[in-house]
Amino acid sequence: MPDDRSSGSPIPAAVWLGSVHDAVGPSGGAPLTEEEQTALLDIARIAAHSSERITAPLTTFLAGVAFGALPPGERANALRTLASKLER
Repeated sequence: MPDDRSSGSPIPAAVWLGSVHDAVGPSGGAPLTEEEQTALLDIARIAAHSSERITAPLTTFLAGVAFGALPPGERANALRTLASKLER
């Protein structure tokens, strides 16, 4: 993974996510689309504001396990549907 910590600048999200995807390897499936990133951030926000903050990463992990094998277009739809259900 890139290490820009010495410069004091955070690693851009696209670079970080690309590095994580590369590190995970083929089992990581297709890279996240912008739509999926938005939906996952919505899910994390909903979890963090509706429960203990620690549920945000755990909820996004569960969503990834549940929907990770879907094709990218279907993953985005499934994630948006989950966000809608959780926001109620």
